[in-house]
Amino acid sequence: MTDQTPAPYTGPRRILSGIQASGALHLGNYLGALKRFVELQDQGAPVLVFVADMHAITVWQDPAKLAAQTREIAAAYLASGLDPKTATIFPQSAVPAHAELAGSSTAWRAWAGWTG
Repeated sequence: MTDQTPAPYTGPRRILSGIQASGALHLGNYLGALKRFVELQDQGAPVLVFVADMHAITVWQDPAKLAAQTREIAAAYLASGLDPKTATIFPQSAVPAHAELAGSSTAWRAWAGWTG
């Protein structure tokens, strides 16, 4: 082991983030996330944002309402200034790896709990 401090990250700035599709957006979403996504996009950073529709189903959701909220959040991304020509906007459920990783991590946590 050494006591050397690692060099600070100097690679490209990028963002991958999402907003859960379980309710209406509010001012905090705009000030804390959407506005910053647009700022990074305008600085040339790659922006990948998703609607976290799978995170919303940790409790029961009306499927029709969840679909509508997913579309509303995607529309809010566009209304906030994200440009679909430069930003990647997608529903979380469109990426099978999200569910696969969740299943794997759940199985791993269960195994770790059993083995103490």
